[in-house]
Amino acid sequence: MKKTDNKVIAIVGPTGSGKTEWAKRLAVKFNGKIISADSRQIYRGMDIGTGKDKSFKQALVDIIEPTKKFTVCDYQQIANSLVDQYFNMHAIPIFAGGTGLYLYAVLYGYVIPSLQKESEKLRQNLEKLSEVKLFSQLQKLDPDTAKKIDQRNKRRLIRALEYVMLADEPFLRAQKKLKPKFKTLIIGIKTDRETLYSKIDAKIDQMIKDGLVEEVRALISKYQSDLPALNTIGYKEIIDYLRDKISLKEAVTKIKTNTHAYVRRQETWFRKNKDIKWVSRYEDAEKLVKKFLRS
Repeated sequence: MKKTDNKVIAIVGPTGSGKTEWAKRLAVKFNGKIISADSRQIYRGMDIGTGKDKSFKQALVDIIEPTKKFTVCDYQQIANSLVDQYFNMHAIPIFAGGTGLYLYAVLYGYVIPSLQKESEKLRQNLEKLSEVKLFSQLQKLDPDTAKKIDQRNKRRLIRALEYVMLADEPFLRAQKKLKPKFKTLIIGIKTDRETLYSKIDAKIDQMIKDGLVEEVRALISKYQSDLPALNTIGYKEIIDYLRDKISLKEAVTKIKTNTHAYVRRQETWFRKNKDIKWVSRYEDAEKLVKKFLRS
């Protein structure tokens, strides 16, 4: 395979849409290597609540402890290295996941500013604020970024505020792009929202049966319960249950409601990208891949 012919495939879509399953089938069919693009499956010990599929090998799953910081820059560097490694093996890198910023950092070559040393203390102070206060502050300091950001994504809000406060320029301006060294096909899984909600609710019920409560209990006995990694749908609600703030039934209902809202945010994020080819059947995805690899 010539360097100029290097090609990457990405399977995107909302939680529960079947991204991993499609990626597995495509990997078998087209000699692919799967790279996860999930900002929570990177953490060890967070298996049930993040829906990890351990029936096959995929990169960037279970790579760090929940106590460790892991940035978009970290993901970009490791993922780019894996892409080069798979090209050298004459395999096709196949990204699968719903963390859009992780994916786009690699697929579009974002040059993401690194301000880790300077921002450590500032970040600690920002983490004490609510999403509402963070968003309000961003609106004042960087209104253009505020218009485009997910105002419920606390990590993203903090990152944007860190940059604008330290670099004194808008966060969006900092996200320059380099031309990637590969061609990309992005396939989006088109789903009926109500059908997806039903699938998600059934999956959450199964997670409880599979031991989600026990998993969370084990995590907070080992780590601090206020870790950013644990401020995640499925974990924060069960933590509230274990602290006797709500009943288990209420926790499960909240997980379902919060997941539905997350699905809507994911759909909004991905729908903005005109490069994504949306299909509802796996067979159509396979046809797209065949055409892409022949081109």
